[in-house]
Amino acid sequence: MIQLSKLLEPLEILERRGKDNLPVAGLAYHSERVLPGYLFVCIKGYKTDGHLYLARAVEKGAAAAVVEQFQEDLEIPQFRVANSRQALAVLADHFYGHPSQKLKVIGITATNGKTTTSFMTNAILEEHSLKTGLIGTVIIKVGNTVRPAELTTPESLDLHHLFQQMVEHGITHVTMEASSSGLELYRVGNVDFDIVAVNNIGREHIDLHGSFENYFKAKARLVREARPDQWVIFNLDCPITASLVGQTRARTLTYGVKTSGADCRVRDLDLSTGRARFTVEINNRALAEQFPGQPRHFTIELSVMGLHSVYNAMAALLAALLCGVPVATIQKALRRFRGVERRFELIFEDDIKVIDDHFANSGNIDVTLETLKFMDYRKLHIVYAIRGSRGVTVNTENAQALARWAPVLGLDKIIATTSRSHVTEKDIVTAEEEAAFREVMAAAGLEVAVYPELPAAISAGLDRLQPGDILLLAGCQGMDHGARICLEQIRQRRPHLAEAKIFKALQNRVAGV
Repeated sequence: MIQLSKLLEPLEILERRGKDNLPVAGLAYHSERVLPGYLFVCIKGYKTDGHLYLARAVEKGAAAAVVEQFQEDLEIPQFRVANSRQALAVLADHFYGHPSQKLKVIGITATNGKTTTSFMTNAILEEHSLKTGLIGTVIIKVGNTVRPAELTTPESLDLHHLFQQMVEHGITHVTMEASSSGLELYRVGNVDFDIVAVNNIGREHIDLHGSFENYFKAKARLVREARPDQWVIFNLDCPITASLVGQTRARTLTYGVKTSGADCRVRDLDLSTGRARFTVEINNRALAEQFPGQPRHFTIELSVMGLHSVYNAMAALLAALLCGVPVATIQKALRRFRGVERRFELIFEDDIKVIDDHFANSGNIDVTLETLKFMDYRKLHIVYAIRGSRGVTVNTENAQALARWAPVLGLDKIIATTSRSHVTEKDIVTAEEEAAFREVMAAAGLEVAVYPELPAAISAGLDRLQPGDILLLAGCQGMDHGARICLEQIRQRRPHLAEAKIFKALQNRVAGV
């Protein structure tokens, strides 16, 4: 229990209706989670408004409410604030005793690569025998306990509660994804970040934010609001990310594969097998002096594939260096790291290779296909799942990215699918979206075959393979079942592989074991 007057102290209350001399047992922003004596915070979301549920919260026993507009005819103390989402973050942090201040918190934001970079960072910290937490798109990990995630970035109340649980479990380091919506909606409000990494910023989620400018503003908040005692890591190869370097009070570290002048450079990059090997060169004297005895040059070998994995690894290793992890430990952890599903994932390797990638947006497509430019293979074939209910703009931009790379990679045909039976209602491809894709393909002079069903499209892709070829399963939502379907079809075509060790492992991976 905490006195309401004490709990409200950090808030700027614009107007009060009712007294604050009562105890509060807990906080809630969802009316069905209210228990007797709770303070209910009415927050506004993309789809609904918590003010509509205040009456229900009162029925459940709410003792008081924080609102943006007073709700009439309710016998309950109400406290009006300018932004109830921001207020929820302040209240949650205060209620749970400022738990993020007791942890080393590493925030990862990017248009592409947040999940993999977070997993990489966590893997390095675990290799250093640290007790870690992980919060992101795929899982929430508290020490040895793992559960599926519901949101990339949890609501602020849930997030600060997680931090409190982590403190109680003796966790010292937490890596978390900070999504654009999470930033815009103050879900990471009052989080005491120690390190922030900005991998890249491209065109994505414009449907949620209304414009790229709004999306960029949300992403930039982590940088612009950082304190002088924090660190911010920037990828200089991304011009939009690089534009933020001078817009923070924090200490900065920069890295790059192509850009000279970065604090940390990638040299001698070899991507011939798809799995990168490269030399890291540290040019930042302050970083070198902070960790005496650490080498200024060292080699990194990755087991995961892709040029984007190099960028992810650079952000992760710099965060790890700032946490005091030795270079030898970083090298070992990254060599052991096996990746995250659907992020340029090699799901089959024999005389042919099959790679699975989520191909979310044009920036992701560019990085994925640039990796293939460096790889050795006979011919590339692509089965692409058109993005459903994401609008004509996103699908046009994705198709244009494919068309740009087609002559570079020797593509003469694109197999596409609307994945009709493998998407939910919110991901159904509209006629306009399919037409936009076909229009770009026709303008580029590319042959295209569009299959309504995902299994038929994958079968058509496998039919074209010859020894030395690569099949790329590409796309979000509609391609989420592609790996399982493809492996099942390969097993039927190559029954002698059914008991092979690698094939069992792949089956387990796809089945989620």
